[in-house]
Amino acid sequence: MSTNFEQEVTIDAFKNLKVARAVVAIMIASGLVLIFLFWLLYFREGAEIIPEWVYMLPTVNAIFNSIATAFLILAFIQIKKRDFVKHMRYNLAAFIASAFFLISYVLYHNFIGHTPFPGEGLIRPIYFFILISHIILSVVVVPLILSSFFFAFAGKFDIHRRVSKFTFPIWIYVSITGVVIYFILNAFV
Repeated sequence: MSTNFEQEVTIDAFKNLKVARAVVAIMIASGLVLIFLFWLLYFREGAEIIPEWVYMLPTVNAIFNSIATAFLILAFIQIKKRDFVKHMRYNLAAFIASAFFLISYVLYHNFIGHTPFPGEGLIRPIYFFILISHIILSVVVVPLILSSFFFAFAGKFDIHRRVSKFTFPIWIYVSITGVVIYFILNAFV
């Protein structure tokens, strides 16, 4: 890995931050996001008046998840080619797409609230298996993503590689199953 690349991606504030302190901050931020989403989905009622554009958000969410998936695949290809600059850019793009997904998801559920699955028969256990694994892994992947970025920006590339070996497959699974859930829900709505 070139020293030039390390200098380009390393952020001094991250480089000087103690790993334990960063991990605690990442876990607290991830926990707060989880608590907020749990409250939004299961304790907050949907809005009485729902603007028409809100009904387009599930499609927008699927598009953002698809974009994130594409960028993750491109990032994976670039790291295999040892093109660290493109790898970083594609991962940042995947992160931005995932962040836009999260914003759109929160907006949708702010207006709609919880959305029950109306399907019956064999599709029901299949849907819930995909949904539950998607939810569990989305909880796990948030701190992994933040940790992967922290270690890269801190110039701790050995730790970054170790964490990213878990981050990548989980993140891509969550992105892909988000799209699958969208299509299954659309088939029954």
